[in-house]
Amino acid sequence: EQAAKEQAEQEQAAKEQAEQEQAAKEQAAKAQAALSDLQLRSGPGNPITGDEKSALCKGCHGNTGVSMDPLIPKLAGQYGKYIAKQVRNYQASIRTHQIMGAIAASVTDEDLADISAYFGAQSMMKGDTPSSNQVGENLFKNGDMTRMLVPCNNCHGATGKGQNPRNSVFPVIGGQHKEYLLGQLTNFKKGTRNNSPGGVMNIMVQHLSDAEIDALADYVSGL
Repeated sequence: EQAAKEQAEQEQAAKEQAEQEQAAKEQAAKAQAALSDLQLRSGPGNPITGDEKSALCKGCHGNTGVSMDPLIPKLAGQYGKYIAKQVRNYQASIRTHQIMGAIAASVTDEDLADISAYFGAQSMMKGDTPSSNQVGENLFKNGDMTRMLVPCNNCHGATGKGQNPRNSVFPVIGGQHKEYLLGQLTNFKKGTRNNSPGGVMNIMVQHLSDAEIDALADYVSGL
């Protein structure tokens, strides 16, 4: 009887140890997956060297990519490749902005990759206060197929944080400043900004009224 009891205790101990080892493996796998996702999102650059190289950028966009001026975009958690694309568009005058055009002209490809990776590796931008704007929420989640308006979350993700770390085509917009979002949506509608994939943003916003654009910017900024 004593031998049976000891054997049962040993089996139980072995079982518990196996469970602990399995849990440790799963935790390590999750940590590795999270790290891989962060690396994918931040892009091919080096965020550590990007920290120092981004000193000039931080003056406007904030130390961690959270700008104080609502007309200057937050970069925190934005796809590194998306940030790099926008800067290259400024270099090529596809996008125009007096300050960004001048700064972009002096950035090398290596520095741009590192700077983009630094901001992409920061904690994801988020809204200060959730919005209760029902018009904006409905457009974001459901669109309006009677006007061929595709829901925003189809491309930008359920909470506006992007579809997945591998897809940098459509940017993080959830939690971005309302004023910046409003300005960019208006620019797409006017045609003064034309650098979205296939001109999709120019096409979509043509179906929106100014009031709907404001409502959408209000809702998305709170995500």
